[in-house]
Amino acid sequence: MAIEHEAAKPGRVLLTGWFSFLDGEVTAGDALALRRVRACLDHLRIPYDVAWSPGYRPGALHLSEAAGHRYTHLVFLCGPAHGPQVEELHRSFPSCVRIAVGTSVIDGSAPAVTGFHHVLPRDAPGGVRPVRDLAAAAPTGPGAPVVGVVLTHGQGEYAGARRHPEVAATLTRWLAAKDCACLELTTRLDAHDWRLCTTAEQFESVVSRLDLVVTDRLHGLVLALRAGVPALAVDPVAGGAKVSAQARALSWPATLGAGQCVRAELDRWWSWCLGDGRNLAERRREEFLGARLHDTGDDGTAGLARVLSTVAWPEGRRERTSGARSGP
Repeated sequence: MAIEHEAAKPGRVLLTGWFSFLDGEVTAGDALALRRVRACLDHLRIPYDVAWSPGYRPGALHLSEAAGHRYTHLVFLCGPAHGPQVEELHRSFPSCVRIAVGTSVIDGSAPAVTGFHHVLPRDAPGGVRPVRDLAAAAPTGPGAPVVGVVLTHGQGEYAGARRHPEVAATLTRWLAAKDCACLELTTRLDAHDWRLCTTAEQFESVVSRLDLVVTDRLHGLVLALRAGVPALAVDPVAGGAKVSAQARALSWPATLGAGQCVRAELDRWWSWCLGDGRNLAERRREEFLGARLHDTGDDGTAGLARVLSTVAWPEGRRERTSGARSGP
């Protein structure tokens, strides 16, 4: 019903929040709280506009433009009703009935609060009963795929054949324009950094919950398929190296060379990975986890066993090593 950048008419409501300020930030909670309020006004058939920060939505309606229009009401929603930016709203829209809803009140006597005609807080001092945040009951939107992004900026051993910076820049620019939730991951384990996984099992637990992995790393590809998750892999080495070789070994088609890393190809394999690629990834997972040393397509362990079986190991060697402490 609402058109965010339509020329405002008398009798319209202007919806604002911290997402409206030039230096304000936009959070997921803000966006969902706004969705809740919009749904309420749509239900009541009340026309409204939304003022956005120019840093977040350059082409939308901004507060500087909205201040010149004849709004009858201004609604400030979510976040703290506090500080000079909120105070400026009262000065910029003096003729509006100003309402704060779903906000946190820190100081009820502050000009940012007293400037509103109506304050409907989610929490406030003085024994005011807290109410549910606006975001909690916001209408749900279509789900977006959750994408793990596993990139490397190293591998100096490839010297002049390295295309890692170009590949990473292309992938991250492309992903920024996709409707997806990106999760930056690294396969590096660390027992002391809380931001990193400590064990391979922890990393696998994360990957298994993803819809897709985008990677330029060999193990980004392998561990995604091991979890039954499709991978869109790009080999960052000119002419192809271990990522391309592993894709051939795994019979995984969604793999591009550095020179093929362009939007059209990425889009094509993105669609395939989120469609037919799911089934193929699950089949690969079943193959990996059901593998035996004698299987066709051996990973080298059968050959290792043959070589080691020719050695006359000392009596009791197996018993001594089996009790040794193991670690990641």
